[in-house]
Formats: sequence, structure tokens, C-alpha cells
Amino acid sequence: MSGSRRVASRCDWSVLAVAKQSTGILGTGSYLPKEEVANEEVAAKAGVTAEWIQRKTQISSRRYAAPDEATSDLAVRAARNALSQARVDVSQIGYIIVATSTGDSPQPPTSYLVQDSLGGHGAACFDINVVCSGFVYGLALAHSLVRLRPDTCALVVGADVYSRILDVTDRRTAVLFGDGAGAAVVGPVPERSGIIGFDLSSDGAASQLIRVKAGGSRLPASHETVAAGDHYFRMDGRGVTNYVMEHVPHVLRSLLGRAGFGPHQVDVFVPHQANGVLLTELIQRSGLTGARTPRTLERYGNVGSASVPVALDEANRSGLIKDGDLVLLAGFGGGMSIGACLLHWSAPTVPVSREA
Repeated sequence: MSGSRRVASRCDWSVLAVAKQSTGILGTGSYLPKEEVANEEVAAKAGVTAEWIQRKTQISSRRYAAPDEATSDLAVRAARNALSQARVDVSQIGYIIVATSTGDSPQPPTSYLVQDSLGGHGAACFDINVVCSGFVYGLALAHSLVRLRPDTCALVVGADVYSRILDVTDRRTAVLFGDGAGAAVVGPVPERSGIIGFDLSSDGAASQLIRVKAGGSRLPASHETVAAGDHYFRMDGRGVTNYVMEHVPHVLRSLLGRAGFGPHQVDVFVPHQANGVLLTELIQRSGLTGARTPRTLERYGNVGSASVPVALDEANRSGLIKDGDLVLLAGFGGGMSIGACLLHWSAPTVPVSREA
């Protein structure tokens, strides 16, 4: 996209000077790999049936990255879609934040690869790893950075390629996860819209509920760790569910209460798409049954850090979210971590279709 469309850009501070104290989402984007993997294929390897997967998770299929696709490739496609919808040129991006737990490699940061592919060489880049809460944490960072420097915008991407770290014989994880990326451009929005607040929390005492044991400085990759399967993603599903049900509803109610709202006033709830059964119970326990809730997990599975932004992008582009809606985002996952964001939606000016 040409940078000559300056007057039309929603990231241009001269255009939205009235928005000095309002920061929000200018545009969203997502990208899902082409390969669709049905329950039958996963079930055969995991020692379960397709019906069992559907009943336990409500997932019907998921997407896997092609052999030549890495996390940065998915992230770039999602980022381009978000920039296009926001009508923001990459030259106007001051920060690129990539939330992922499956980076292309230990070094360099995946965000640097995304920057290079996009051509956004003026941006400061960094990765964050908060697993499935990463995108909301990234939004909080972007919000703070843009408020400190309101002449720029931030690009936040959540992307993961879990298919590369799954033990296909482990029914606790193999049936749940897929690959994908979602993105948002954060910048100034009209007064009385945009981000209202965040609630971020971490609990290292529960860190063993979700883990990849080897491949770091404590247990470097070796023939022994690979043979033992210690480089695979592992999860205590029951422990995670119990943690989410005990803590997430309280976090959501607390954030709403501090902002002067109740659960019944939420127009759209965009939660991490972890598991369909869990999601239904979470909505009920949080008092959010009246909110419109996008559900992408049936088609894409759990896509980790990409889960919230992919669901947000689909809700945005389908018209599920309306201008002025009170929107509540919720991420939760490994760490354990919880990230919630409350905002008044400012509709993107160009609801273009997502890049294939």
C-alpha cells in the first residue's frame, strides 16, 4: 500500500488530533493455513474416535502450516490484512509486537523477521511469550507505547504453529491445536471510543500445567531429550480447566466493575478459543450469555496466541461487532496467565475481505 494516502490514514496524528486521549484498534487481520485437518485424521493417530473429539472439544477441524511455512510467514500475512483494513502504511508503524510461543527459531526474534518481510524498518520490534494470553498482553503494551508517542501506531500480532511441537499420539493436546495468525493495528481513535482498560495476571505456581520441558537452557536439546519426547507440548487439561473456571470469571467481572459496567452490558465477548465445552461453561459462569460471542474453534481449533485476534478479526469482518459496541477480550493459558481488555469499538473505515 502506498504511503501517499496520508490524508486517509487513521494513524495520522494530524487527522485525529481530537483523539489524543483515546487509543484503540484501527484494523484487524488474520491468516489460516490452507491445509485443513479433519478429526478423522487426528483421531487415528491419537487413539480416539472423531466422535470423541467432537464431543469433548466441539472441534471439527483445524489448519496446519505447509512444510515451507513458519510462524513469521503466517504473521506477515495476518499483519498485511490488518494494515490494509486500517489504511495504515507500514512506514507509520512505530512498534511491531509479536506474541508467540512457537517462534521460527530461538534467535532472532520472530518480530524482526516480520519487520523485514513487511519493510517496516523504522519500527522497534520485540517478541513476547505469554502463550494464549499473548495477544492481549501485546495490546496492553501497544496501548501504553502509543499513548507515550501518539504520532505513531503499533502492530500487534499473535501467531503460533503448534503442529510442529505436538505429539500426535497424545490425545490431550493433538486433538486441540492448530496453526494460525491474527493481528491488529493500534493507534488513535475518536474520542469516547477505544480501549478502556486491562487486567493482566500471572501465576508461576501453576506453570507446570502447560509446558515444553526441553529445548531451553535447563534442558538443551539432545538425543536423549528428543528420544524422550521432551520437546513436545504437554498440558494437564483438567488442571487448566479448573484454573480457568476458578480465576477467569473473577478477572472479567473485576475489570468490568472497575470501568463501571456489568456483564449484562457487554455487547461482544471475544475469548480465547481453547475448547468448546470449556468456552460454553466460561460464558455462563462469567454472566456473559447475553453477549455475542464469535466461535472459530470449530473450524480452526486452538491456535494459541492467534486465538483471540483470529476470532476478533472474524467478528469484525462478519459484522458481528458494531461501531460503539462494548467489547471484552479474554486470553488465558500457559504460565498460567490471564489477560483481559475492555474497549468501545471504533469500526474500521474499510471492511475489506481478508487475504486468502
